[in-house]
Amino acid sequence: MSDWHSWAAIAVFAGAYALIISEKVHRVAAALGGAGLMLAIGATDDGAAFHSDETGIDWNVIFLLLGMMMIVGVLRRTGLFEYLAIWSVKKARARPFRVMAMLIVITALASALLDNVTTVLLVAPVTLLVCDRLRLSPVPFLIAEVLAANIGGTATLVGDPPNIIIASRAGLTFNDFLVHLAPLCVVLVAVLVLLCRVMFAKHFVYDEKRAAELMDLREREAITEPRLLAQALGVLALVVAGFVLHPVLHYEPSVVALLGAGLLIAISKVETGEILGEVEWPTLAFFAGLFVMVGALIETGVIGSLAGSLAEAIGGNELGGSMVLLGGSAVLSGIIDNIPYVATMAPITSELVGDMGGDPDHVMWWALALGADLGGNATAIGASANVVVLGIAERNRHPISFWEFTKYGLVVTVATVALSALYLWLRYFALA
Repeated sequence: MSDWHSWAAIAVFAGAYALIISEKVHRVAAALGGAGLMLAIGATDDGAAFHSDETGIDWNVIFLLLGMMMIVGVLRRTGLFEYLAIWSVKKARARPFRVMAMLIVITALASALLDNVTTVLLVAPVTLLVCDRLRLSPVPFLIAEVLAANIGGTATLVGDPPNIIIASRAGLTFNDFLVHLAPLCVVLVAVLVLLCRVMFAKHFVYDEKRAAELMDLREREAITEPRLLAQALGVLALVVAGFVLHPVLHYEPSVVALLGAGLLIAISKVETGEILGEVEWPTLAFFAGLFVMVGALIETGVIGSLAGSLAEAIGGNELGGSMVLLGGSAVLSGIIDNIPYVATMAPITSELVGDMGGDPDHVMWWALALGADLGGNATAIGASANVVVLGIAERNRHPISFWEFTKYGLVVTVATVALSALYLWLRYFALA
């Protein structure tokens, strides 16, 4: 690609990003318009945009979302989310902050076992019902949950898609991620709870009368279709098992999710049209546009140049390099989706690790994972889970603006990345 294409791609991406931030144009229109312009100016082509694993639409992400949205649509019909909402409120004695803390911990744990996108698809409907019961705005709760999902997903190989890319390139196992990242993530979740107590303090309004009414509710009465619930939970258990056994079965999460959705519709005899109506189609369209735009930046060499500059700055300095990689990855992952960023940076990191001794569990890999995963919390489009939650919130008439999310996400990102830097220094340098 020529320099002209590179600068034109940067201009288109910056323009689309500015429109998304300003919210003067709907983010779906901005993303699809930007994708169209990238194709029109020749920054990418139809082959790279629609058929390439590295520079085009990530169909695994799109179809994972589609399959899980369909499964969640069936679960919503059973009354399960209403049941969980009443149960969680009663366990927390209807105290808003206790409810948020409980949802944060549940979300983080679930994200470690599933992936962060699947988790927010399951937890967000419960949150909306909880807040409706408590007469609270769901916005702070949804923001807190997606931040927790990205932190919890950092802990395991299957928790966040960038981790799968890193594991494949470095030859790391599920247990490697648990040993090296899970202890830190436990601390970061606790820090998130404390930060949320401060950031959302004005939203924790306790209504004693409303609490008393909720405590008298019987959650079992919320289940309207027990047979359908049993079928849906059985299929969901199989899907979760498929996710966890990915290193053994080698089925992509998208394949597992679509098989689960198809099986559930077949055995439950629910109307396919009704379930498809539950799918967040605008969210899927936004992802498609974003993938094409970022793919164009890869095609024109923009992201490769940035990654190369980062590698040049690192040199052979392990401590300084890990800190630069951590911080640089956090910044870039807040601006562009962390999946294509890690796909581009992983081979460069592999070369750096080789120059530094070549250990599979080298500190540079953990710096890349932490920076990419935690940096996704910085902005509303930094991680896939963020975009999904914004779509769910908008659909339920509780829109979350780019800046409303980002002003909280930046605080959490700065705090968690700073603690990650301290952790890397202590574990791999000071105490090594």
